[in-house]
Amino acid sequence: MKILNLYACLGGNRYKWGDEHEITAVELDPELARMYQERFPNDTVIIADAHQYLLDHYKDFDFIWSSPPCPTHSRARYWNASNYDTATEPVYPDMTLYQEIIFLQHYFKTGKWVVENVIPYYEPLIPANKRGRHLYWTNLILPTNLRDRRFKISNTTKELQELEKFHNIDLSSYNGSQRKDKIARNLVDYEAGKTILDCAINAMPKYEINSLFDLK
Repeated sequence: MKILNLYACLGGNRYKWGDEHEITAVELDPELARMYQERFPNDTVIIADAHQYLLDHYKDFDFIWSSPPCPTHSRARYWNASNYDTATEPVYPDMTLYQEIIFLQHYFKTGKWVVENVIPYYEPLIPANKRGRHLYWTNLILPTNLRDRRFKISNTTKELQELEKFHNIDLSSYNGSQRKDKIARNLVDYEAGKTILDCAINAMPKYEINSLFDLK
């Protein structure tokens, strides 16, 4: 299967996908792209704008996973910005999220797709599947339980270390501009990623060579 993993970060969703698929990961942050490549040397990693890459290359793939930036939709940021005593400024919600959902719904007719994001501070503009602390827009039928693990911080002073252990990552070599704890918090649990990929694989038509019953 040819898979496109957009806004790939460190590949939290991809961790249990194995190496039997042809995976292309797109990440804008060069440092995260470097670390992703080190984790998954068999994947093709592209440093580019994932939003534009989707538009230009969606026809080349069987399954597309997109996790557009979530901060402008998050309840935590809204709560901070709506409190006039904080330094967090209000911002418009980034409509990249909904652009990609609408685009995939109407143009990507030959494959399977999922767009993942946080539960927003407003009513979602397009209905989604709520699983845990995430929303999923998809043309797949998702199970009620994605088998994702629940992260429980044991000591807030060690949040980053606990998150690194939970996701089996090491951010010590990251030299980019993003906060390490933010990177770790935004990763999708790899069990959820595997469950969703399994749904996509099972939903793909199976063909018998030279069979009268081949799907056209």
